Amino acid sequence: MSSNGDLSDMGTSDSFWEPGNYKRTVHRVDDGNRLCNDLVSCFQERAKIEKSYALQLSDWARKWRNSVEKGPQYGTLEKAWHAFMQAADRLSDLHLELRERLAGEDSDKVRGWQKEAFHKQLIGGFKETKEADDGFRKAQKPWVRKLKDVETSKKSYHQARKEERTAVTRESHAKADTSKSLEEVRKYTDRVERCGQEAEKAKERYEKALEELNRCNPRYMEDMEQVFDLTQEAEQKRLSFFKEVLQDIHTHLDLSSKEGFKSLYRDLGQTINSANDVEDLRWWRNTHGPGMSMNWPQFEEWSPESKRSIGRKDRASKTEDVVTLTNIVSSGEVDPPTPTLQDTHRGKDYSSDWSDEDIPKKVLAANGVGEDEEEEEEGEEEQDEKVEGVRVRALYDYTGQESDELSFKSGEELLKFGEEDEQGWCKGQLANGRVGLYPANYVQQVTS
Repeated sequence: MSSNGDLSDMGTSDSFWEPGNYKRTVHRVDDGNRLCNDLVSCFQERAKIEKSYALQLSDWARKWRNSVEKGPQYGTLEKAWHAFMQAADRLSDLHLELRERLAGEDSDKVRGWQKEAFHKQLIGGFKETKEADDGFRKAQKPWVRKLKDVETSKKSYHQARKEERTAVTRESHAKADTSKSLEEVRKYTDRVERCGQEAEKAKERYEKALEELNRCNPRYMEDMEQVFDLTQEAEQKRLSFFKEVLQDIHTHLDLSSKEGFKSLYRDLGQTINSANDVEDLRWWRNTHGPGMSMNWPQFEEWSPESKRSIGRKDRASKTEDVVTLTNIVSSGEVDPPTPTLQDTHRGKDYSSDWSDEDIPKKVLAANGVGEDEEEEEEGEEEQDEKVEGVRVRALYDYTGQESDELSFKSGEELLKFGEEDEQGWCKGQLANGRVGLYPANYVQQVTS
């Protein structure tokens, strides 16, 4: 051991008071910095898990929302099924919010505290680590010098006792050996006396060094405890801060304490409980079952002025005929020339003084002009007549599938024009003025 108080190879036990054993407390400072990094990394990974779970929830909700919408389920039970997808979207938002808190707020808090608690040096390491190591070394250095003296005097004393024991053994052997002269025996006896004297002197030096060391013990312990208390205070701040961070993370992870989480499952439960099989069955009966209206065939007297109601399917169909109408000109003040009709099958020539109104509808339709003009004329006639509509109220939601169909919500009122046709459709007008067709069995008349 060098005289400058080198602490290497001095420790003989695991006690804190042994030379160099304070290093564990010094290393704890570096461990505190590493634990800050570990804490951030730990919950950064948890944030990735939360994000992945949130995205999986959204994908699941999107997939099954489309599947349920296109599937055969209907009515209030379909709404209850959809409620699970809506709850998944809301739960996904909560987990994304949790991810932002873990990866942002909590991590930034740890990083900020770490920067204030640990200051890097240009030569490497942390200022706090060097201060702790210097403090312990300074407190231990005087005591280590005394300990060195004790160890040296102890070694000298034990060596002296060993030599004394060897001298005594040799003296005994010389006395027992009859071949040894008295002079030789006396020399061994003198050697024992000298060794004994040296041992006593070494013992005195050993006891004195030990006494001086013991006098230094209280001061040594006091100085070491002062430095140790400083490291304990710094560690107490770290432990308290970590506890605070863990409490914050617990609060963020505990979704059950958030009102959004509670309302999510409360709304889900209410939607499920509102599913009504009686209402769903009634809707199916009225929409696809015996509750649907039907225009049963009745005897109708032929009349030249009667107009056949045009159904949705009839309007979409195109009449195919082999009759071709030629030599048609726009109507004006002068009557148009008499049209010429050609029948490719019969070869019969039609020539007469027909007017536009007298031309058969099939002949006009075959040339692509009669159908649209007829519908426009009928529309103008209906507007001129200003038929007064009957107020009806929608029983169910309906979304028009064609451009000439109306869309409305359950409970919405509209005006009904005329009776339904043989296909079960009625003509009506919405509150915004839009006129179109709708299923007759989706509404009921409003009683005043």
